[in-house]
Amino acid sequence: MGGSLRVAVLGAPGVGKTAIIRQFLFGDYPERHRPTDGPRLYRPAVLLDGAVYDLSIRDGDGARPGQNPGGPECLYICLPPLVVLDQCTTEHGCVSLREWPDPKDWSLQDTDAFVLVYDICSPDSFDYVKALRQRISETRWAHGHRPAGAPEAPILVVGNKRDRQRLRFGPRRALAALVRRGWRCGYLECSAKYNWHVLRLFRELLRCALVRARPAHPALRLQGALHPARCSLM
Repeated sequence: MGGSLRVAVLGAPGVGKTAIIRQFLFGDYPERHRPTDGPRLYRPAVLLDGAVYDLSIRDGDGARPGQNPGGPECLYICLPPLVVLDQCTTEHGCVSLREWPDPKDWSLQDTDAFVLVYDICSPDSFDYVKALRQRISETRWAHGHRPAGAPEAPILVVGNKRDRQRLRFGPRRALAALVRRGWRCGYLECSAKYNWHVLRLFRELLRCALVRARPAHPALRLQGALHPARCSLM
């Protein structure tokens, strides 16, 4: 066994968080959007670079609308089959961060990697991701400074619904530059509907999380891992 990894997939409602996860784990896509009823926890085993890892994927920001973010949660736990990652050679309104989970939740304090999803057709969902990134930074070290030498959990900002390219609110290059240079996070676009870049998303995110203790900045490590010449799909 290669160990265990915890990933939190966060973003505004309706951006496609659950659709991305289900494409990755089960290869299916729901044609009709159904709001996720509370947070869900998926527990697949993944094969990456010859080692098997127990993966925990948290789907959702935590509390349901109207639920006390500090109150008790009920997690739906799903155990999918082994996922092989090895290489062979809608419209949204502005959403309040009142849905943010309790800071003691493992999805913030003990997560190895974050996926922040937005809809490339919704500027509000991009602003929501921006706020999420800031809150992650504030919450993870809210009770003190980061210990010397402690690794940062990599953050990958994902623009979903690339199949609706003509309706996007801003150019990809400008958004990617902002995220990589200004936020110092990784950036990638995908289409959950057509399963485009979904496998690549998780494979390279996990690979980056495994090497996060290296001295280079996590955003630089992630962008290096995403270089097309350095990876291939099975």
